[in-house]
Amino acid sequence: MNPQHPPIDDVDAGDDTFEDAPFDPEAAQDGAEPSGTASPRKPPPGLHVVATPIGNAGDITLRALETLKGVDAIACEDTRVTARLMTRYQVRKPLLAYHEHNAARMRPQLLARMAAGQAIALVSDAGTPLISDPGYKLVREAREQGLFVTHLPGASATLTALVLAGLPSDRFMFIGFLPSKAGARRAALEEVAGVRTTLVLFESAQRLADLLADAAQVLGGREVAVARELTKLFEEVRRGTLPDLAAHYAEAGPPKGEVVVVIGPPVAAGEEAVDIDGLLRTALRTLSIRDAAATVAEASGAPRKQIYQRALALSKDDGAKDGTGDDQG
Repeated sequence: MNPQHPPIDDVDAGDDTFEDAPFDPEAAQDGAEPSGTASPRKPPPGLHVVATPIGNAGDITLRALETLKGVDAIACEDTRVTARLMTRYQVRKPLLAYHEHNAARMRPQLLARMAAGQAIALVSDAGTPLISDPGYKLVREAREQGLFVTHLPGASATLTALVLAGLPSDRFMFIGFLPSKAGARRAALEEVAGVRTTLVLFESAQRLADLLADAAQVLGGREVAVARELTKLFEEVRRGTLPDLAAHYAEAGPPKGEVVVVIGPPVAAGEEAVDIDGLLRTALRTLSIRDAAATVAEASGAPRKQIYQRALALSKDDGAKDGTGDDQG
């Protein structure tokens, strides 16, 4: 599931009865198109993972349209959302609800259809399937059964945000949605604090300010980009440091739509180590260890916990040299 879901108003509720309809292998081979439509090329039996637009409906590919019009059925997260998109493209195929709440029950049915000779398309509400959704289990089991599996690439909110962020993109880690509760969210951030790559994650607009504040506390003053309304008319990418954008969204309130957050990597190993020590020694002349570490972490972008441990070590070393051993923490 990618976060930039199209609006679902003016959409037919979809026919959820497809989900529980008994499977008839002979009828499944039929796959007839409505009269008056050209017959597209029939895709081979198996699983066709199809990317759909993340906001701009023009971002569908010609190959995706040909495949969607040729398959026997389309497995999707929300039949209402996919029905709206398929209506726009004049695709008339059965929609089979497949999401995290029914995946265990639906997978055997979808695999049975493919084994009997059906071509099944798998789409998400928006963007590339398997990115933060249960689709990978269907791909894995289809491959284990020796079924044909292919992917039709296209729009991805993850990659679009990474490209627009202007942050290092040669190495990055996608971490999906973080926990909604503050303690669990900070713990998740602690787990990736030492990862020396750009981080990409999804977040709801309502929790954005809290996420950025927690990230600033755990990751320090790293660069960050907040991307929203991707590929739409009011697309926006706001850049700054984690503390700056945390303060901005705390004051401005939640932005419209769901967002993608791209957080830059920490200072490279050994990079500016002498400068950080110098900054800490300067700060420790007038500040407590805790405040000095917070100030230097924000200035350097290094994890606050790491800087705090370094400040403790410097304080003890300097105290031993002058014979005071005074801990300002």
